[in-house]
Amino acid sequence: MSGTARTPRGYRPDQVDAFLTALSRDRDAAWERAARLTVLARRMEAESARLRETAAGLAPQEYDTLGERARYAFGLLREEARAVREAAHEEARHEVARAEQDAAGAVRAAREAARARCAEAEEEAVRLLLAARTEADRVRVGARREVRELRGRALAVLREARAHAAALPAVLETERAERRAAAERADAERESAAEARLAERTARAEAELAAAGRALEEAAVRARHCQDEARARAAEILAGARLRAERTARETERVLREHSDTWDDVQAQTSRVRDRLTELTGRAAAR
Repeated sequence: MSGTARTPRGYRPDQVDAFLTALSRDRDAAWERAARLTVLARRMEAESARLRETAAGLAPQEYDTLGERARYAFGLLREEARAVREAAHEEARHEVARAEQDAAGAVRAAREAARARCAEAEEEAVRLLLAARTEADRVRVGARREVRELRGRALAVLREARAHAAALPAVLETERAERRAAAERADAERESAAEARLAERTARAEAELAAAGRALEEAAVRARHCQDEARARAAEILAGARLRAERTARETERVLREHSDTWDDVQAQTSRVRDRLTELTGRAAAR
């Protein structure tokens, strides 16, 4: 609901509240004025009664010592004073009566105005109450309609959520199947790549092994050639050494025979040299 609520006559609630407040103030002022007038009338009545009592309590004045003319004049004055006093009393009674009538009229007028304004205020309050009830009914109907609409939308969302939840297992199964297929494809690709790498590495290893075998054979051939050469060179060296040793031994024997004192020792040393040469020759042949 938008806008400001209005009464059947088109008044806004704040205008009605202001009007009721003014009526209350006028009613209170009328009652206060009537009360003041009533108190004033009662005071005037009390003052009039006091004046009458005071006048009644006064003793008559005697003027026997005065002359005839003075007594006659005083009598005239007293009669005139009595007439004036009675006139004043009469005027006061009239004033009190008028004041009482005015006060009663003002009280009645204030009461009538207050009753009229109270009746109008009560009527306006009844109209406001009816308007408020009508507006409340309208708001209540609108709220119920909005609640029904919201409930319908909520039920639609709930049904959609339930349908989505019911279809969710199939969707999840499809996604799982797709993920499994993708994982299997990835595994197959990785396995193929691994097999290809293994085959490449195996071929390279076999090639390297074949090359190593050829190199080993070549090295063995070169080693055999070198060994044969070494053996031949060693045999040659040993043969030369044996020849030189034999020559040296013969020369030494000749010299020793010439110097027979050391013959036996030299012969023993020569035997040891021959044995050593024989041992070296045997090791070279074994290698």
